[in-house]
Amino acid sequence: MSKETIAIVGATGAVGQQMLQCLEERKIDCNLKLLASARSKGKVFTFMDQDITVEELTENSFENVDYALGATENDITKTWMPWAQKAGTIVVDNSSAYRLDPNVPLVIPEINPEDIQKNQGIIANPNCATIIALVALHVLHQEFKIKRMIVSTYQAVSGAGVKGIQDLENQVKDPSIPSQAFPYPIAYNLIPQIGDFDENGISKEEWKLQNESCKILHDPDILVNCTCVRVPIMRSHSESITIECEKEVDVQKARELLAHAPGVKLVDDPQNKIYPMPLDTSDQDLVYVGRIREDLSDPSKHSMILFCCGDQIRKGAATNAVQILEELLK
Repeated sequence: MSKETIAIVGATGAVGQQMLQCLEERKIDCNLKLLASARSKGKVFTFMDQDITVEELTENSFENVDYALGATENDITKTWMPWAQKAGTIVVDNSSAYRLDPNVPLVIPEINPEDIQKNQGIIANPNCATIIALVALHVLHQEFKIKRMIVSTYQAVSGAGVKGIQDLENQVKDPSIPSQAFPYPIAYNLIPQIGDFDENGISKEEWKLQNESCKILHDPDILVNCTCVRVPIMRSHSESITIECEKEVDVQKARELLAHAPGVKLVDDPQNKIYPMPLDTSDQDLVYVGRIREDLSDPSKHSMILFCCGDQIRKGAATNAVQILEELLK
């Protein structure tokens, strides 16, 4: 049988490069095509011991391409997506351009892989903070039925791409260097804004967790109160989450469920200073979950709290997309 042809669109960016690495790690044997802007044309990367030259993304780039992994910004994605659709290429897209389109499945393979087969040529990758939160929460939702989530995210600079990473690296050496990706210096600082605010003071990033969670879990009634904060961490997002459930919660049962949950590593022994941290979760694909405890402010015993961390570039973006691709290739 001939190999499938797979393209990475936006191959030279942080997520595109991680997609390339994930394809090789997972031994996905394919004809690989690397697509990027004109300024990246001619760059060479190695895949499966072969040198592959980056091609300029054009209207004809998707001829004979079976699958594409998208790692470009929304406006660029909306430009090339019709080209891919016209060529019959199935796209797994990491931008937010199509996530809330009712005709586009929004997928975390550990949670709703069955939605992949409903695709009409596009499958959307959720927001990084949504992926990390829901991988941690899915088994708890199945057991206790989550009604409401109160979430504070501590999001790494990698979420802002290569420029975000450069800002932190530069400003740690010299705090006077101006930011490229952020409205303020990020080294030695926190910025409680990711995305523009609406008239209610809620940022675009905060709305993503609300809207995407409902779609992925097929539960429009889940309520989310979210505050997203950019922190001076290189990669791996952290989240403090309080869940309010229909059923009375059982913390020990929650630990047992999480210990066996797909995509999760239970790291929960606070008495011995063992809990999830960004340094431990970077450059791997599991979501670490710990600090699991009863919410003592809720006398009904229907609430619990946890803390989770996951690599934003890997599971929060590239790995999740490659996992969806694996399901398509089965």
